[in-house]
Amino acid sequence: MFRNKKSVQELLGFKTFTRYGIRTDRAELIFFQAEPVNISVLSTENIESKVHHLMLVLSAIPELELIVTDSCESFDSNRNYLRKRLENEKNPAVRKLLEADYTFLDEIQTEMSSARQFLFALRFFREKKEAVFHAINRTERALAEHGFMVRRLTKPEIKRMLGLYFGTVMSGEDIPDIEGENYIREEEDVFQEKIDS
Repeated sequence: MFRNKKSVQELLGFKTFTRYGIRTDRAELIFFQAEPVNISVLSTENIESKVHHLMLVLSAIPELELIVTDSCESFDSNRNYLRKRLENEKNPAVRKLLEADYTFLDEIQTEMSSARQFLFALRFFREKKEAVFHAINRTERALAEHGFMVRRLTKPEIKRMLGLYFGTVMSGEDIPDIEGENYIREEEDVFQEKIDS
């Protein structure tokens, strides 16, 4: 009955981190983060120029994908928790603290509601390492030539991006490379303690 259960990692298709990105059950994904541009201060001509340059990049590298995600955590679950606590709390001093926390989360959410991160992604299916390396360099060069300031995401940054995307509360550094890795280490520690004693 329990043999068909899959891990979260298997359900999402994640296999491992690679030298440049992540490997899924279908492809290797490489992510580039673009520095955002505040278009509200640009003229119409400059905005049209940016759109034209983006079109040129996508024409030159048609396999390039665009991703826009939140760049900060959502506080909805915390706000819901505080709202429920406020409904049930009788102590005026505690209610005052809960209201202050709720107001603080509202302010943070408002400040960060427009915080987005803009990513480009490349998928590689069965390419050799050298081909992947050259494609990454070609992509970075093409993006730079068209006025986009990009850099490839590091492993901790990819973890953070995935944590934000899937709504975890962990920072990127806290997400294990292998699902259940912490339990294996705990078991190894217990086993080692038994051997030592």
